[in-house]
Amino acid sequence: MAVLKVLVIDDEPGIRSGVSRILNNFHVTYPFMDEDYTYNVTEAATGEDGIAILERDMPDILLLDNKLPGIQGVEVLEYIRKRNYDIVVAMITSYASLDVAIRATRDGAIDFIPKPFTPQELKSSIENITKQQYLKRITNKMKQDGKKIRYQFLSVLSHELKAPLNALEGYLRMMQGKQAGELIDDYATPIERSLQRIQGMRNLIMDLLDFTKIRLERKEEKIEEVNLAEVAASAIGTVQPYAIQMDVNINLDVRSDVIIMADPGDMEIVFNNLISNAVKYNKIGGKADIVIDSSDSEAILIISDTGIGITKNDTENLFAEFVRIKNEKTRNISGSGLGLSIVKKVVELYHGTIKVDSTPDVGTVFTIRLPKKPITIT
Repeated sequence: MAVLKVLVIDDEPGIRSGVSRILNNFHVTYPFMDEDYTYNVTEAATGEDGIAILERDMPDILLLDNKLPGIQGVEVLEYIRKRNYDIVVAMITSYASLDVAIRATRDGAIDFIPKPFTPQELKSSIENITKQQYLKRITNKMKQDGKKIRYQFLSVLSHELKAPLNALEGYLRMMQGKQAGELIDDYATPIERSLQRIQGMRNLIMDLLDFTKIRLERKEEKIEEVNLAEVAASAIGTVQPYAIQMDVNINLDVRSDVIIMADPGDMEIVFNNLISNAVKYNKIGGKADIVIDSSDSEAILIISDTGIGITKNDTENLFAEFVRIKNEKTRNISGSGLGLSIVKKVVELYHGTIKVDSTPDVGTVFTIRLPKKPITIT
């Protein structure tokens, strides 16, 4: 359960004790909430004492009387507003004149609870405030997540593009100064390495475009019949030149001619990423097997390799955004850390599942299950 801190500022002991008695055994839940909310109540008899408490132990909710000895409730409210404190305020007063209501609302009060109030009136107000607090926290989290993603994008771009650009500049200046000789053949190695760097940057850009595409709103009009064997064969053709360099043999085993309703671009993302990884993280002379099968209700895709594998601890973070498994064996393998997170998002869009089994120095197996029946993409 989540706990919201409530501060009640009222000069009447009966009101303060009543609030504590009602809320200390009260909890709020809504179907859209992932947990119940309970309340921890603190009391203050004056505005001055209340300010001291909120400075020491910032509450989430303030129940505030206006007629107080010393400074008035609206002055406490103004104090909170000027400091931009994130506190939800409800006024509890029998002196709620129009002027007080206007001033309190202007300074941030969101509700008025008449005095004396019934337990149900207090609970109803607290339920509404709790819902607003929950939605505000969700909104703030989404904003923070957005900032984090933007920061990670910039970090990835600056890191992943800076190194190859520096290398390209170095190779070009070497050729400009004819440091290796007068003939073009003298620069075969720098040219080859430059092309590799360019391909790495192109892959990063494609990953970022895929990542952005998956986060956009899905459109049902893109859904059509997709033959998974054809998509797999196309992906193999794309990665084949690299597989030849790595001496990795790619085998496609179509055990069932599976056709599902999907966006062809989404299925290309899945196969391109997983088959590319099966080659990239393989061993020289290894193999990658792609199996396409089905049950009565599901399409089953299995992509396995005889590569370097990963530990059990690393598999737990494998599908996180911008995460790359870093060790001695992956040190020289380029990547954005986005590919598998994109694959997982695509699979989940189609209400499917993806599972990974891996053993270091033995290989890795990805198993994807996708429903064959038409679904609504969300």
